[in-house]
This record gives sequence, C-alpha cells and structure tokens, in this order.
Amino acid sequence: MPLRLHGIRHESFEREAEIAAWAAARGHSLSHTDLWKGEALPDLASFDWLMAMGGPMGVYDDDTYPWLAGEKRFLRAAVDAGKRILGVCLGAQLLSVVLGGSVTKNRFGEIGWHRVEATPQAAQSLAFAGLPQEYEAFHWHGDTFSIPEGALWTAQSAGCAHQAFEACKGRVVGLQFHLETNAESMAEIAEHCADEIRPDAASQPYIQPLAQMLSSLERAERLATLRALLFRILDNMAALG
Repeated sequence: MPLRLHGIRHESFEREAEIAAWAAARGHSLSHTDLWKGEALPDLASFDWLMAMGGPMGVYDDDTYPWLAGEKRFLRAAVDAGKRILGVCLGAQLLSVVLGGSVTKNRFGEIGWHRVEATPQAAQSLAFAGLPQEYEAFHWHGDTFSIPEGALWTAQSAGCAHQAFEACKGRVVGLQFHLETNAESMAEIAEHCADEIRPDAASQPYIQPLAQMLSSLERAERLATLRALLFRILDNMAALG
C-alpha cells in the first residue's frame, strides 16, 4: 500500500535527497514543509510517515528560530499518534528531546566519512535488521543526543558514541549520520557549511578536509553503499505496518 511521506526541512540545503529516491522507487508520495520559509506544519491526518531532516541550528535555539518550539510539539504529537518518524541529524536530536532525552555539545565535531559500528542492542532492532556490523557513513554535526529512556541504542562511532536509536518498536528512528546523502546534497552542505571545517586539524581528528570529503563524488560506490543502507532501514520501517 502506498504511504504518504512528509518531510520537515529546516534549511534550503538539507533536503530529503535519497529518501525521495526511495519513495519514488517504492511508489510512495512525498510532500514537505519548509520551516525556514515560515510554512505551516501539516495536519497529522495528512501523512503516514514523517521525515525530520537536518539543519545548522541547535535544538534549543528557539529564540532565534521560533518555529522550533512548535516543531517539538508537533513531533511529540506525531509520536503519540503512532506515526512512523525518521529523524536525521538535527531531526534525530529533536526526536531525542521530545522523547525525554537531551542534546549536548559532542567532544569532537564529526564531519566527513567515518566508520559506524552496530551496538549490542542493534541485534534487538527491527529498523536496523540486516545492516552490517560496521559500515561507513557521511557525517556533519557538532552536537550529540542522549538515548531516550526505553529506546534501543543501535549505532556508535569512535568520534561520537550515540549515532542512532530506535524507539516505539521500530516506528521511530533517529540517525545522527546522513544516509540520505547523494552527490548533490553533499556538495550543497559543503558549500553552505564550509566554515565549520576549521584548520586546527590536530584538535579535530574527526573533521576531514573539504577536498578529501568531496573526493567521494568521484567514488560512486561510497554513495551507493549509503543508498543501500538507507533503503534497508526504510524498507524495514515500511514493513512494520
């Protein structure tokens, strides 16, 4: 049965990317709300699945971005209504907060291609079933979320322990990393957020130089791997019914 997906977008350059490709391939529809344009959030009855995307702001920046407070209430209502929800980067941090967790500055910024490892709890996961024990993912973040009480902690990395979680029996998933990345979306975030790549590399071991990061644009297998991982998680979540 076709599903109605709806994306919440916080900035022009952080869109659904390969999530849109998955929706098209599976025959699902995808609409979106651009909060950065002041657009209103939809009625809960108008969608089956919510995609909360990334953004350069922080989860507690309500004074600067007043729509964040309303989005948190909306995400809580979507959880309570039994919707499927995937949160990516900022979206995952928002989900952690509305589920009772918190978001803090991570010890390290994590930008570029870094290995992610499944945690022991990942073996109990419905959404992460079938993913390898280790895989490479694309990252762009400085904050980290706590694992909400009752959620499964499903992925970790050397630079950031809390990389992913699953709640509500697989219906709600938070990813700190960006499996939705494609060549276009990577180039856009690199263009708009290049100032976050500081020259003090010795103190920032998990921030890659821009040239090294973008070299992946010539390595289609890296992006194809991200796509396969994303499609596996989305297929798992879609199969929950």
